[in-house]
Amino acid sequence: MDSLTHIVLGACIGEVIAGKELGRRAMLWGALAQTFPDIDVVAELWLDTPSNLLAHRGFTHSILSCLLFTPFFALMAKRIHRSRNVHLRTWMWLFGVEMFCHIFLDSQNAYGTGLFEPFSHARVSFNTMFVADPLFTIVALIASIVLLIFRSKKDRRRLIWATAGIATSALYLFICTINKLMVTSEVEAMLAKQHITYNKNFVTPTPLNNLLWYVVANDDSGSYVGYRSVFDKQATLPLVYFKRNEALLNDVHDNESLQKLKRFSQGYYIAQQWGDTLVFSDLRFGQMVGWKNPDEKFVFHYFLQQPAGNDLVIQRGRFAKWDNTAIPSLWNRMMGR
Repeated sequence: MDSLTHIVLGACIGEVIAGKELGRRAMLWGALAQTFPDIDVVAELWLDTPSNLLAHRGFTHSILSCLLFTPFFALMAKRIHRSRNVHLRTWMWLFGVEMFCHIFLDSQNAYGTGLFEPFSHARVSFNTMFVADPLFTIVALIASIVLLIFRSKKDRRRLIWATAGIATSALYLFICTINKLMVTSEVEAMLAKQHITYNKNFVTPTPLNNLLWYVVANDDSGSYVGYRSVFDKQATLPLVYFKRNEALLNDVHDNESLQKLKRFSQGYYIAQQWGDTLVFSDLRFGQMVGWKNPDEKFVFHYFLQQPAGNDLVIQRGRFAKWDNTAIPSLWNRMMGR
C-alpha cells in the first residue's frame, strides 16, 4: 500500500494498543513501526532497477523479518520509555501487529510480497486492492488528524476514533475481497464460454477504485487483456490479445537484467519494438487508460537497450495519457457503462 495508508493506519493501531500508557507517542510509534518494512527502499541507492524491483518487498516484508525485529524494537522502545513503565508485552503487541499488518496489506496488490523470504522467493499477491485506494484510507486519515489535534482527556473517546479508523479499513478490505471473488468467478466463466484457453490468469483493480477490474489471461504465446466492472451486465468479456514476441528477446536472452525482469513479472510479460527501442512490459501493472483505449501501451515498460532511462519504471506510465477525458471514462466504466 502507499505510505500515507501505512502511516495513518499505523497511528490508529498504535493508539488502540498503547494510547492509554503512551498518549500521542503511541501514534508516533505505531506509524513508525508500520512504515519500517519499507526501509528496503534505500536499496535503490546502489542497486540497478531490475535488482531493486526484486529487493523491494523482499526480506523486510517477510514473516521471518517481523518475528526477528518485533522483540528487537520492543526492547529498544521499552528502554527509551523506561520511565513510563510500559510492559514489554505491550511493546511486543504494538510492533508485531504493526509490521504484520504492513506485509499483509502489501500482499493485497499486484506488486507482490516476499512473505516467505529467504526460504522462498515466491511473491504473494492477492490482488484485492489497488496500491492506493482513497476509500480504504480516508477514515483512518480523518481519525488520525482528530486524535492529533483534539487531545481529549477521555481515553474512551480516543479509542472510539482509532477503532473507527481501523474497522472501516477492515470492512472495506472485506468488500474488496468479495468483489474480487465475484469478478474472478465471472471472468473465468466467460473465458470458458468464449472458448479461450489459458494456463494462468489474474484479476486486479484499476487505479484508485475497487469497482473496475483489470483482467489478464496467459497462454503459451501471449496474453488476453480486458476489463470487467462489478456492475457490468454483458455476458461476454471484450478482450485484446497481445503476443509475447519472445523472438524479439533472442539477442538479449542472456542479459542478466532481462532474466530478473522475467522473474519479477511472474510470467506476465510481452516484448515490443517501439521504433528502434526494444521494450519489456510487465502486464500486471495495467495499461495507460486501457479501459478507454484497449490497445494502449502498458504502464510498466523497461527499455532493454537504455538501462539508464528506467527510473521509476513502475509508476512513470501510471498516469500517462490521463487527459480531461480519463477520469470521466474511468467513472463510466466503473459504473458498468
